[in-house]
Amino acid sequence: MELNRDNLLNAYEQGFLDKDTHKIGHHPPRMIINSKEENVLSSMLDEMESCLSFSISVAFITEGGLATLKTALYELAKQNRGGRIITSTYLNFNKPKVFKALLNIPNLEVRAADKEGFHAKGYVFRNPHYSSMFIGSSNLTDAALKKNYEYNLKLTSLENGAVIQHFNSQFEKLWEESTAVDDEWIRRYEQAYVEQPEQRKVLEVIEDRSRYHHQTMTGQVIQPNIMQKEALMELSGLRKAGKDKGLVVSATGTGKTYLAAFDVQQYRPGRMLFLAHREQILEKSMNDFSKLLGESLSNFGLYSGRSKKSEAKYLFATVQTLSKEANLGQFNPDEFDYIIVDEAHRSSAATYTKILNHFSPGFLLGMTATPERADDMEIFSLFDYNIAYEIRLQQALEEEILSPFHYFGVTDYEKDGMSVDDTTALGQLTSNERIAHLIAKIEYYGHSGETLRGLMFVSNRAEAAELSRSLNHHGYRTRALTGDDSQQMRLQTVRELEGGMLDYIITVDIFNEGVDIPSINQVVMLRQTQSSIIFIQQLGRGLRKHDDKEYLTVIDFIGNYRNNYMIPIALTGDRSYNKDRLRKSLMDRNTLTGVSTINFESIAKEKIYKAINTTTLNTQSFLKEMHLYLKNKIGRPPALIDFHDDADVIDPLVILHKYSHYLEFLVKIKEKHLTISKNDHQVLSFLSKEITEGKRVHETLLLQQIIESPVNMRDFQLEMHRRGYHMTDDTMRSVLRNLTHAFHTQQDLKKYGGPLIEVADDLIRPAPAFSSALENPEIRAHITQVLELSLALSRSYDQSKPLTVNRKYSRKDVCRLLNWDKDESSTLYGYKYKHGTCPIFITYHKDEEIEDTIRYEDRFLDLNTLKWFTRSNRTLQSKEIKALLEGHREGDPIHIFVKKDDDEGSTFYYLGEGHIDHQTLEETRMNDGTGKPVVKMNMLMENPVDYDLYKYLESGTHE
Repeated sequence: MELNRDNLLNAYEQGFLDKDTHKIGHHPPRMIINSKEENVLSSMLDEMESCLSFSISVAFITEGGLATLKTALYELAKQNRGGRIITSTYLNFNKPKVFKALLNIPNLEVRAADKEGFHAKGYVFRNPHYSSMFIGSSNLTDAALKKNYEYNLKLTSLENGAVIQHFNSQFEKLWEESTAVDDEWIRRYEQAYVEQPEQRKVLEVIEDRSRYHHQTMTGQVIQPNIMQKEALMELSGLRKAGKDKGLVVSATGTGKTYLAAFDVQQYRPGRMLFLAHREQILEKSMNDFSKLLGESLSNFGLYSGRSKKSEAKYLFATVQTLSKEANLGQFNPDEFDYIIVDEAHRSSAATYTKILNHFSPGFLLGMTATPERADDMEIFSLFDYNIAYEIRLQQALEEEILSPFHYFGVTDYEKDGMSVDDTTALGQLTSNERIAHLIAKIEYYGHSGETLRGLMFVSNRAEAAELSRSLNHHGYRTRALTGDDSQQMRLQTVRELEGGMLDYIITVDIFNEGVDIPSINQVVMLRQTQSSIIFIQQLGRGLRKHDDKEYLTVIDFIGNYRNNYMIPIALTGDRSYNKDRLRKSLMDRNTLTGVSTINFESIAKEKIYKAINTTTLNTQSFLKEMHLYLKNKIGRPPALIDFHDDADVIDPLVILHKYSHYLEFLVKIKEKHLTISKNDHQVLSFLSKEITEGKRVHETLLLQQIIESPVNMRDFQLEMHRRGYHMTDDTMRSVLRNLTHAFHTQQDLKKYGGPLIEVADDLIRPAPAFSSALENPEIRAHITQVLELSLALSRSYDQSKPLTVNRKYSRKDVCRLLNWDKDESSTLYGYKYKHGTCPIFITYHKDEEIEDTIRYEDRFLDLNTLKWFTRSNRTLQSKEIKALLEGHREGDPIHIFVKKDDDEGSTFYYLGEGHIDHQTLEETRMNDGTGKPVVKMNMLMENPVDYDLYKYLESGTHE
């Protein structure tokens, strides 16, 4: 990246002299404080990924802190780049394991400063023209980089700056005084290493170890965690409201069993029944209940194939045994005051419903992490649609109920350009080369704590057996465990893993649910993601807290799998199936709160982007399934706004982008049986296609108002001003042209019919087509739904401006929002200067089939500078170019829109206004063999391009 000296001066003027200056400055000084919006880690990774080299001087390093940088360090090493780290032996804080991990990172030199009172915290990243420096309070720990309240100042300097020169000289001096870390040095340090009381005091300040501790019954009275407290209040409130059933949706590892025990404690039933599908689950649950409730063991009993203590006050029964006619008939319908259904997503199965239909308890509690897994989705009706409490993975991580995790999406083994895919044969899956690749990755990304306890998930039983054999040959202690193994063998294998006698259990799916192994510190995924639900269940095996681990390491080997698009869905919990949102979740470093991180190697990330782009996520069968799920969840046919309000279901825009309108979708899936008139169809189509997304809220508000009564145009303009929305006479004119259809093309008018409004004497009222549609109660209800959804979606746009930076727009959107008279999107390719505005549309990676004459080399030189080419056959004397340059001098805005490639569809990211750097204007020639003239110039961005978006745009074309 390049750096303009004048722009840097302007940035420092704004940063240190005058925050209100209007000068365009790049790389301003920044105070970075960890928050949901930003953190030190994200800013540091931005610099590390693009630097030529780095120098870090930091007192304390933890395993978790180093883990957050490992993928970036791996990518640097691939480019033959690297850096140096000086850390300390002060108070013996840094564990020997950390030094071993540092030594395992290629292109990284490490030295240890044996200096009393060493508290340095400086990070410098060098680029060809400048350096970026972080100075502040953050050590290299995951908490300091992402969560703790820290002050860190980011500065940018040219190489001759006094501050950077001083840092460099001090670093070099300290480097010479420090000792090189190698295997022999680590051996000596390990012998001398003692976790002293002073170190523990420092550790309490540096790292909050409370997050590692899990709920335990040993020697203390267990207290409910924050989730359990909230859920207990909700359950109590549900009963006070006269409800006798409730469903708790709670992420794996958040303490559903303890929650049930706490609620039984506050309910105080005469008798209780706990239902589950496996005896192993019942035995553990019974043990937890007995300790928490503090009652005699004789009050607790198991009811299964091998034990039938039917008289126990607290009965724990397998569904398979209790559902048998002879067994169920022994119990009266009112036998139990309180019944708990564990893994309640199974409760719609015949065996469960048989039991539940037999009993009439005072209260029925269902518990599940995955209500979506119910086969016929009747789970919600079984609990009278009473969702007492819901906490998903992301919220549980934020509340620190679960162990934090560092996820690494790594590239699976490739040979001759071919990667593992859905059809790869067993021999290739377990080849020596793939095993070596596997071992290299699991050793590089490592695990928290001294003892490895790992789970590997593979695609089939044969692979599990062969992989176990191969890894054992390489010195690992592993065992393949499948559904063919007995319950006794499973329990024994788990005990061996927990006891440190095994390094890995290798399995296919028997650990998807119901197995509690809190000490798991590494989960390895060596198969494609079949579903986001199963992915989360397998991830959840390691998310329970344990005193021996600070975090869970997740290593996901990503091949050329069709289902790769499910990975961001699983990790972020975003089940909208909106492709733009899925791409954004991959770009965004701050998807997860707390200290957890998501990291992708570059090639692996490209494979996921490719899957998102090429997979169809809006088939009618899938949309129908999503509709049925929400209908069953809320107990009524869902309106459009219900899809928006429930984060657990598909984005309503996915439906509206496939169908003309929501009512058409309902008719298609046979949810509605009616004939829609041509006029009603046209009105609903216009609203759904042109209004719903809320990119300009003015149309939505105007339509809502004229449904009630005519609106005075001037009064409406004043109201928009009062609300702080962007409103000029041109804006008002554009709104009216949109709703009268004067803006739209003849082709669109065939779809949309007559205008929605008419204007006379400044009074706006419904036009006949709209009035007619409103007379039909069914159509009126759907019109109201569309406008309600549009209003909700409009809140994600900055309505004080015509366009919102980093949001996506089509060419047609831009014509409308820039107040052009007509939709000129069909001819708006490249750029167009009109009505005092000039939108520029850039497809960053051109299709290979595109003509050479329009294959422009538009590129960002850095986050602030765009190198841009005009159309070919243009010179500085061309009328079009002279008008553009003159308009820019007079203040006419140039708006920059970019998309990565045509796979993204027809919408572009709006990056803000660009300002022509007149010093860079240059006539040159097209590099296409024709030698036609073209004008090249740099655009200085008013807003720096978001770094994550920049990396996405810059990454290679899809494979």
